[in-house]
Amino acid sequence: MHEVDLIIIGAGPAGMSAAARAADCGLSVLIVDEQPAAGGQIYRDVDRASALRGDILGKDFTEGQKLTRRLDHRNITHLNGAVVWQIEDGPRVSYARAGRGGTACAKRLLLATGALERSMPIPGWTLPGVMTAGAAQILLKQSGIACERAVLVGSGPLLYLIGAQMVRAGFPPLALVETQTRRDFIGSLRHLGGALRGWRYLLKGAAMLRQLRRARVPRYLAASDIAIEGQEAVRAVTFNSAGKSHRIACETVLLHHGVVPNTQTARSIDIPHQWDTQQACFVPDSDAWGRTAQPAVFIAGDGAGIAGAKAAALAGEIAALDIACDLDKLTSADRDAAARPLRARLAKERAARPFIDSAYPPYAAALAPHDATIVCRCEEVTAGDIRRMAGLGCLGPNQTKAFVRAGMGPCQGRYCGLTVTRLLAEANGLSPDQTGHYRIRPPIKPVTLGEIATMPSQETRKQSK
Repeated sequence: MHEVDLIIIGAGPAGMSAAARAADCGLSVLIVDEQPAAGGQIYRDVDRASALRGDILGKDFTEGQKLTRRLDHRNITHLNGAVVWQIEDGPRVSYARAGRGGTACAKRLLLATGALERSMPIPGWTLPGVMTAGAAQILLKQSGIACERAVLVGSGPLLYLIGAQMVRAGFPPLALVETQTRRDFIGSLRHLGGALRGWRYLLKGAAMLRQLRRARVPRYLAASDIAIEGQEAVRAVTFNSAGKSHRIACETVLLHHGVVPNTQTARSIDIPHQWDTQQACFVPDSDAWGRTAQPAVFIAGDGAGIAGAKAAALAGEIAALDIACDLDKLTSADRDAAARPLRARLAKERAARPFIDSAYPPYAAALAPHDATIVCRCEEVTAGDIRRMAGLGCLGPNQTKAFVRAGMGPCQGRYCGLTVTRLLAEANGLSPDQTGHYRIRPPIKPVTLGEIATMPSQETRKQSK
């Protein structure tokens, strides 16, 4: 069993930067991460992929190597391919790795679990050939596979990034079908001051759009009534835009309308969450240092609220400073002095976020889908099923498990949870906070009996102490 000062769950930007800063402060650090290599989703397999496809993926991706290099520290142990399935008081973390179970104890725990792509339930979204835009990007990063004859559908700057990467890979998308409207853009102008502070992001967005225009990729704005045609596989995307009906024949549809915090791990240990109206999702309660209601538990990065990779890395360092202060490795004065420039940079990174969130809101028709649309893919539960359960007196997502098994599949509500909350809240005339979210219990992720059997017994753990 590992016994360290700090356990970090997740090796994305927040987890890597936090580990490096904590190790520099003299803390022993254990990183537990599911992926085979450090980087998280944004910098997935960055050390290998940069050498193979760095020109396609771009400088923002390859810069992730600066973070992975910092993990080469004598105070850092990195357990890759390790799936955390339970967290107990201590904090003590149970995980499965290479077919065996293991545990680790620490004085402090940092959750750096990152973000998930928001599910986009529209007619036809469960057909073979439909995937999230982020999944297509993972294929490109990890395997060098680019989707052919693909249409990008949804909203948000990630569509432009992936579209530009596809152009550089030699497989430009057939089209971008975007759901944000002129009204959304006008509404976002009240945040223009913050956007100008984050002008580098505006320039990057403009550069990506230029690449798409040069490749003659058509863009359709303010798209509505989006549906995916097909029987055994995708055949086309249909939608309305600029007062006209459109049909684009294709083989792949890549959906994206934002990312949301991955809150499953935080919820499993009863950290309070609140509904964020701007980002239309739940976020965990934490202070400016990342400290939560659980005294030994911190949260940093997109798992605490979406702000991007650079902001996540800065937030990870700030949390690590406070943890080092907690464990008497820094004085409060030294902690505050070290955090001051990081906070200034973090504020600058976050400045453009209100503008982006307002200009690229989630697709409204996917937040509250038509009755016939499946919202829980695992159990094939439709939006109409959820609304009918509300009519029978179902007030919260946990009740839907008993009514229709929504949220009881392999994903345990990771992808359908926000949609189910939204549907129940609207049907019952309640707020999302009043409606709540699925209650998460261990195992957080699937674990086999064989893996549990190989874990050290309680008696063994006592003797090792």
